[in-house]
Amino acid sequence: MSFADAVQQLHTTFASGKTRNVDFRLKQLRNLLRMYEENSAEMVKVLAADLRKHKQEAHVLEIDFMINDIRNTIFNLQEWVKPEKPEKTMVNIMDGVYIYKDPYGVVLVIGAWNYPLQLTLVPVAGAIASGNCVLIKPSEVAPATSRFIAETIPKYLDPECYRVVEGGAKETSELLKQKFDYVFYTGSGRVGRIVHQACNENLTPCTLELGGKSPCYIDSTADIAIATKRILWGKFINAGQTCIAPDYLLCSQQVQKQFLEEARKILKEWYGTNPKESPDLCRIINQQHFQRLSAMIKGANVAIGGDTDSQEKYIAPTILVDVSSSDPIMQDEIFGPILPIVNVENAYDAIRFINAR
Repeated sequence: MSFADAVQQLHTTFASGKTRNVDFRLKQLRNLLRMYEENSAEMVKVLAADLRKHKQEAHVLEIDFMINDIRNTIFNLQEWVKPEKPEKTMVNIMDGVYIYKDPYGVVLVIGAWNYPLQLTLVPVAGAIASGNCVLIKPSEVAPATSRFIAETIPKYLDPECYRVVEGGAKETSELLKQKFDYVFYTGSGRVGRIVHQACNENLTPCTLELGGKSPCYIDSTADIAIATKRILWGKFINAGQTCIAPDYLLCSQQVQKQFLEEARKILKEWYGTNPKESPDLCRIINQQHFQRLSAMIKGANVAIGGDTDSQEKYIAPTILVDVSSSDPIMQDEIFGPILPIVNVENAYDAIRFINAR
């Protein structure tokens, strides 16, 4: 079936009113929950195949996250769909005014590769709960997870209402030529611009969940042990491949010294003397991203880490010092286990630095 035929079939199903029924939505959500629960072991395997995620990390940040999210949706859906009475003004004080929660229609969900289950299926669950038909496009960059979604979804969800298509940039470009009623995209700003431009052609509303440069600042008054542990956890979980991970750190020279002392202790505690042998450290998703990240380390002043292995797509938790705003690593989102430190005198300097970018 062509993309055009698949999308048209979903439009036909939506027009029939099948997905508007709240009991139908709840049944599909319960089926999706059952899919999570019955296939959790397989989900751990595909996440390990794509990113070498540890079992515990796979559960906490993806599988259990999805289970908790969908249980919350099932519990609250009957309340969420009720019409609301807005506040009235003198213009409509005598009117019976209600806000009804109508579905958009056919929704395209384009998933991401860094959390390839959670960032694909949580938006899908939301679209189902809202009464939409859904076309699901998992990321081809995480092939094991993409194949799992494509093979498993049809076993649990109504195929007339919810379909999965696989493919890369060519297929995604072709998909975006189709007429959708809503598009939900998670990924890079570069591709997000392409998705947004495609949506503009049909004035299609869209949600773009993108990354960016997420700065951290440590003041001299902070508890350095707590601050360091929290920043390192956010930076190195999933090998830094998280859109809300700390991208770079701003602090004074004095705080930097304390931070590095704490970081060495914490990283040894978490990953041992040789992080490469630790089962808790994910790998970079593919060679393209590995080479991109490795280039950021070359020529830089490495205070901690810096080791790489191309064959394993391994990059050690790395901290860089003597970093300036003009350095290549400060131009785009890092999206990897590398933390540059930029020195500033105080919080005011940090704010000026951030606002100037």
